[in-house]
Amino acid sequence: MDKKYKHIIVLFLIVTCFVAFGRIVGNDFVNFDDDSFITENKYIKAGFNAESIKWALTASSPDFWHPLTWLSIMLDWNLFGANPSGHHLVSLLWHIGSVILLFLFFKKTTGTLLSSVFVAALFALHPLRVESVAWAAERKDVLSVFFVLAALYAYAFYIEKRQISKYIICIVLFALSLMAKPTFVTLPFVLMLLDYWPLARWQKASTPQSVSALVDKDACMCDKKLKAEYPENKKIAQPAQIDRKLIHNLLWEKLPFIFLSASITIMVAWQTKAEGLLMSFQQFPFFKRVINAIISYVAYLGKTFWPVDLAVFYPYEYTFSLWSVLVSFFILIGITIFVIYAFKKTPFLFVGWFWFLGTLIPVIGLVQAGSQSMADRYTYLPSIGIAIMLVWGIPFLFPRTDKRKNILFPAGIAILLIMAVLTWQQCGYWKNGIELYSHALRITKNNVLAHNNRGVTYDKLGQYQLAIQDYNAVIRLKPDYVEAYNSRGCAYSALGQYQLAIQDYNVAIRMKPDYAEAYNNRGVVYDKLGQHQLAMNDYDSAIRLKPDYADAYNNRGVVYSKLSQYQLAIKDYNTAIRLKPECAEAYYYRGCAYSGLGQHPHAMNDYNAAIRLKPGYAEVYNVRGVVYSGLGQYQLAIQDYNAAIRLKPDYAIVYLKRGGAYDNLRQEQRAIQDYSEAIRLKPDYADAYNNRGIDYLSQGNKKLGCSDAQKACALGNCKLLKMAKGKGDCL
Repeated sequence: MDKKYKHIIVLFLIVTCFVAFGRIVGNDFVNFDDDSFITENKYIKAGFNAESIKWALTASSPDFWHPLTWLSIMLDWNLFGANPSGHHLVSLLWHIGSVILLFLFFKKTTGTLLSSVFVAALFALHPLRVESVAWAAERKDVLSVFFVLAALYAYAFYIEKRQISKYIICIVLFALSLMAKPTFVTLPFVLMLLDYWPLARWQKASTPQSVSALVDKDACMCDKKLKAEYPENKKIAQPAQIDRKLIHNLLWEKLPFIFLSASITIMVAWQTKAEGLLMSFQQFPFFKRVINAIISYVAYLGKTFWPVDLAVFYPYEYTFSLWSVLVSFFILIGITIFVIYAFKKTPFLFVGWFWFLGTLIPVIGLVQAGSQSMADRYTYLPSIGIAIMLVWGIPFLFPRTDKRKNILFPAGIAILLIMAVLTWQQCGYWKNGIELYSHALRITKNNVLAHNNRGVTYDKLGQYQLAIQDYNAVIRLKPDYVEAYNSRGCAYSALGQYQLAIQDYNVAIRMKPDYAEAYNNRGVVYDKLGQHQLAMNDYDSAIRLKPDYADAYNNRGVVYSKLSQYQLAIKDYNTAIRLKPECAEAYYYRGCAYSGLGQHPHAMNDYNAAIRLKPGYAEVYNVRGVVYSGLGQYQLAIQDYNAAIRLKPDYAIVYLKRGGAYDNLRQEQRAIQDYSEAIRLKPDYADAYNNRGIDYLSQGNKKLGCSDAQKACALGNCKLLKMAKGKGDCL
């Protein structure tokens, strides 16, 4: 009967996961590692090549070493590009795979169908899973847990029939998990727990067994005296030394797993020390870390049973009330004492509780990376322990089968339904950065990261005033947050408030003298103000501090171009392109420099490259159209102007230039329409009045032609008016 329903149950788990999490397919990327991991990662965007694969296998930045995750994201980029829907869908599929593996593992090891379904469903549908599944950059979570659970399922097959091939498969799957995320180093500990329950391997060391059963095992007494002394079916208790030997064998069996865990732990410790990724004890004293760990354990329990007010980031609390510490401590101690006391009658409580405690140790904050106090994603694997306790513990309180059917089953279905609804709602908060950080700010206090990241999101959307409000909040909460000054300076610069921008860049540079980005950004403002030497000095400083800073080379090239030093400009653009081959702007500006030198074929090659890298680059279509016009290829020029206008409908200068192309093709009426549109977009556009006036006069419409000539002259372009007066048209 169980086999008959297994496929139906798997289908049920798949469908419910899609219903609960399906809306993430419509979500965007968020500026919380998604940029550095995916959208702005040159190796990911380059796809599968020798350099990218080498980087994936060796890179430890911008996060810990996890080559399998990099390769997975790289494959997604090859398949879906910058479309976030595909990335989110793949993460959901990995999660569904983990859910199915969890169900199959417990079904195989416990033989209980309904309990196995419920433990998998609780794991699948709980709102705490949303962060791991809906966050594209957290692919490492779903990938790593999938291979951990695959290793557990393979382990169940190994226990059933001990073959070296199955054992090796377990080890390989565990290694793949560590290559996806070096966090789940506690698997050897979990295996030891599972050996106690549900596999019951520890109990076999002290359970009476038949002589024949003992003789069949390598690690048992099997001498002839024993077999002669006891009949074949007589039960005997194994002596103490046999207990120790079997336990010793179980421990030795985990040695390869322990070796992998120890190796990855040492590697991560070395990496974090070398790159300064960990917080020092001066920043976070060890005593406070212990207190935060105690409180976090209980907070995770609380969110498991009441999964509301979940945030992408929980700020670290530097002060703790004695009451909260004591309550949390006694809750943990009380549960621990109880499960130890009752472990013979309820081994699942013991296993579930220590699964929860043990698998959280690497991320509980004793070794602090980042300024978060806790994170929903950290519960991804540990939550299974609590699910075990609930699914096998609650029915233990209802020994009668009828009560289980009439009370527990409907209650369980209702709980799963509520979980699914809450998960669906939580997925909506991950729609975009604004929704995500606004939600976090509603439910947390003094959340510097949420304010800062929402400000960056507003910045990218061009909502600079809102961005500045968030940066102000960051600076108010944390006056030494140097990045906020730099970001606010960029927002002021975008609004044309250049002096305020320079003030913020000055503060950032004073606080962090080696802040290359602030020098570069201040240089951009100086350039806009026409202070080219100051801009050049800042770009020089940025390059000196960060020799591989492609944007600084590109910006310095722009200044050289403005000074007509095209050869020096091209040299800087070459360096920028070498450092950042996907930089469309560098190709665009280098094309402009080549145009300045009259090297139009080189210019066209660069414009083509810029458009290939950035198809929505309206400015490049404009300048390429200018080159086509200069070469007399007016139809091609008009095609480029059309593309520029389609991408940027308010692009007044392109209407002017397309009008000029129409004039050269003697299509004066179309030219007049374009000049009129340019004037509508830019009412003080003297050149547009001048050109339209020429067309009106050529058509014999002296009234409109002279009117435009006078308007153009009033705006500073008197060529047409002088010419018309000379001919006696506009007296």
